[in-house]
Amino acid sequence: MSSIEQNAASDSLPDFRNLGVALRILLLGNVAGFAAALLLSRDGAQFAPQFAQSAAVLEPVLLASLVSLYALSTSLARLRYAWGVAAVMLLVAAWSALALQLGALLGGAPAPYDLLRAALLGALLAALISAYFFWRRRAYSPALADARLYALQARIRPHFLFNSLNAVLSLIRSEPQRAEAALEDLAELFRALMQDNRQLSTLADELALCRQYLSLEQLRLGERLRIDWEVEDAPGDARVPQLLLQPLVENAIYHGIEPGLEPGTVRIRIAREKNELRLLVANPYHPDYQHRAGNRMALANLRERLALHFDVEASLETEVVGDKFEIRIVLPYRRQE
Repeated sequence: MSSIEQNAASDSLPDFRNLGVALRILLLGNVAGFAAALLLSRDGAQFAPQFAQSAAVLEPVLLASLVSLYALSTSLARLRYAWGVAAVMLLVAAWSALALQLGALLGGAPAPYDLLRAALLGALLAALISAYFFWRRRAYSPALADARLYALQARIRPHFLFNSLNAVLSLIRSEPQRAEAALEDLAELFRALMQDNRQLSTLADELALCRQYLSLEQLRLGERLRIDWEVEDAPGDARVPQLLLQPLVENAIYHGIEPGLEPGTVRIRIAREKNELRLLVANPYHPDYQHRAGNRMALANLRERLALHFDVEASLETEVVGDKFEIRIVLPYRRQE
């Protein structure tokens, strides 16, 4: 599934900072090298040395081009699509000619014709890869991705509403003033939920939303629910999908706190490590209650939303560690501008 961030415009260059884009470029480049070696080989015995000779030029070109495109990604994104493609073709052509010249230093300088042919082949390869991303962007259009993301987000809201209303209803007769304050919090929460949630939010906003939700759950569960926050090193300006944290905490309460007879702790740890944002949500693990509905659906929902936003740069893993169930998420760190 294509990344929402990569599909911001119908005709635009891919985000060359995205790991998924870089891996696809490497794969397509090597497939092209394999096909070229196959065509140039007269028999099977010539294929291996022909492919090795092509790879000696192709691999440095691919790596140098990826580094250059990563560095120039922001500048290239400002260009019109046709000019951006032309700039990419020119860049790859220059690296192709330079790689051939450097590789031939030991055996003498290459002929101008060879340099021109290498530049043209590099430009052709860049054009073909650009065409692939253009086709892929049209196949997974922003409208389709937005619609899918909207449907995934819509699945979360009924669960959120049901649990929040239960928390308020439990207080109406016994503590009407607290119930009134809880309804005000609930109104603020749903104001946030009704916003356009197909775009990325900030981590600070997600933490605030999660804290408001937990205040409502605290009314319902009382001392049975304990929260261990480890978010001192969390970058509030990090861009994350909306409703990233709240469904995980809701899941932790449903599967880890409600089935237990004793008080339980939900641990929330968020920190930045270099260019990555790492999240951990842990809750008590009750093996006898893991058949309760919703656990796999909530995690599958979140995995797909992460793929829509970040492609292969984001990951979600789950693990049972002793008597704890842990959910670990890794995201690329992107700052809110």
